[in-house]
Amino acid sequence: MDALSPDRRVQVHDLLRLRSPRALHWEQAPQAWAQAALAAAPWVVTRRAAARAGRIAVGVRGAQRTQRAAAWLDAVDVGEQLRPAELRARAAGLDPARSALDAFRALAQLELAWAQAGPRDWGPAGSVGFELASGWACTRPGSDLDIVVRCARAPARARARAWLEALPRSSAARIDVLLEWPAGGAALAEFAAGGAYLLRGPSGALLRPAARRA
Repeated sequence: MDALSPDRRVQVHDLLRLRSPRALHWEQAPQAWAQAALAAAPWVVTRRAAARAGRIAVGVRGAQRTQRAAAWLDAVDVGEQLRPAELRARAAGLDPARSALDAFRALAQLELAWAQAGPRDWGPAGSVGFELASGWACTRPGSDLDIVVRCARAPARARARAWLEALPRSSAARIDVLLEWPAGGAALAEFAAGGAYLLRGPSGALLRPAARRA
C-alpha cells in the first residue's frame, strides 16, 4: 500500500517506508548504527506509545537485537504502509536461501496450520516482518517468528485456545503470537490460559483479570 490513505489508520506493528530518513523526529540524538540502518532500509515500525498530535510513534531497528531507537514521524512523510497481514504473500517471493531459514519455514508451517480455523487478520512482525517489507536480510538462523493477530475486540477464550492449540507442534522456529485489539495487546498463550493477563497499552502494561468470555 502506498502513502497513507484516509481509510487506513496506522496501527502498532505496521511497517512504514520513509520518504526521507531525515523526516524522523528523534527522541534522542541518533547513533551511527541508526543512520546506517536507515540508509540500508528506510523503513520503521509503528510502536506503542501515547499519542502525539499529528505524529506517529515509530521505532528504528538495527542489525543487532539491542539496536533499537524511538522516533516520531509526520504522516505526510510516509511513503508506503504495510500491515502484518499484507506481508504474508511476500514470503513466496523470497530467495530460496532466505526461505530456508527456520523463521520463514515456521511461517510456511503456520500458514498450513491456520488455513482452516485460524484467525483472519494475522501476519509476521519482528525480523521476519521487517525483512518481508524492506527486503533487508535481518532475519538470522536463530530468529523467532513473531506473529500479530488483529481482532476487533478481545476474542473469546475458547477461540484463543483453539488458535494456540493449532500452532505447529514441531515448528522450525519458536512462534510467539501477540493478540491486538483496540484496548492493547496480549500474548496469546497467556490470554488463552484463562487467568489474569498483561495487557500492553500506550501507557504501559496493566494486569487484567481473567477473561470473562469463555
